[in-house]
Amino acid sequence: MIMTSRRLLLALTLGALLAGAQTLRVMSFNVRYPARTDGPNRWEFRRDLLVETIREKSPDVMGTQELYYEQGRYIVEKLPEYAWFGISRRGSHEDEHMGVFYKKDRLRVLDSGNFWLSETPETPGSMSWGVNLPRMVTWGYFELRDGGRRFYFYNTHFPHRREDHEARLRAARLIAERIAKLDPAVPFVMTGDFNAPAGGEVYQVLAESLQDAWLRAARRTGPECTFGGFKGVVECPRIDWILYRGPFRVLEAATVTRNWEGRYPSDHYPVFAVLEFSDR
Repeated sequence: MIMTSRRLLLALTLGALLAGAQTLRVMSFNVRYPARTDGPNRWEFRRDLLVETIREKSPDVMGTQELYYEQGRYIVEKLPEYAWFGISRRGSHEDEHMGVFYKKDRLRVLDSGNFWLSETPETPGSMSWGVNLPRMVTWGYFELRDGGRRFYFYNTHFPHRREDHEARLRAARLIAERIAKLDPAVPFVMTGDFNAPAGGEVYQVLAESLQDAWLRAARRTGPECTFGGFKGVVECPRIDWILYRGPFRVLEAATVTRNWEGRYPSDHYPVFAVLEFSDR
């Protein structure tokens, strides 16, 4: 009877601890801009599948790439539990945004902003290192409404051309320098389409100070490949990452290949992770 009582007490204690554990559901999603040349994969044909993919995984915070303003508005119209912020790489609402979406009932935005991946990061639309398009970071400083935990969040999209390798390296170094100036006691999360393979030279610049949710996850689902090209490809580099710093345990990581009879929500697979705040 004594042992049974002790086991019951232990079970109740563990249950209370688990119930009190706070998690952060994170998604990175290159949504593919609304290109008229995409034929049957045009935005209007896949947008509801994209919304359903987000709804199914229910991220608390999501970094998007290639997001146009009309797409951002559509997502929050269909998923009113979310709000989003960000300006375009031109410094307006024209062209690609690094839109950051968050659940309004879970998170409070304490601060937010943007900087460009160039030699003049505070200049909207600025370009350096031979790139052909402006590249940027949209960031937020968040607080969990339940419990008050805070974290920094960066979202980015690196240059895409083969000849942009040096620009990607410089972009990674610029971000690493910015991260180094943040309060190390505050957790940090970054999402992005880095257009570089996990494990490569660009990745290693960021891996010096950040952990990779995919590698640290207790459970992984889906392929490592993150660029399906609307075709369901599963053999390709992992170029979309969720990286973090701080007291997290990664409970789950996934590459989400959800589709409707071969139609995909984007040419990239979204990547997803569940991070548990830990004080150890």
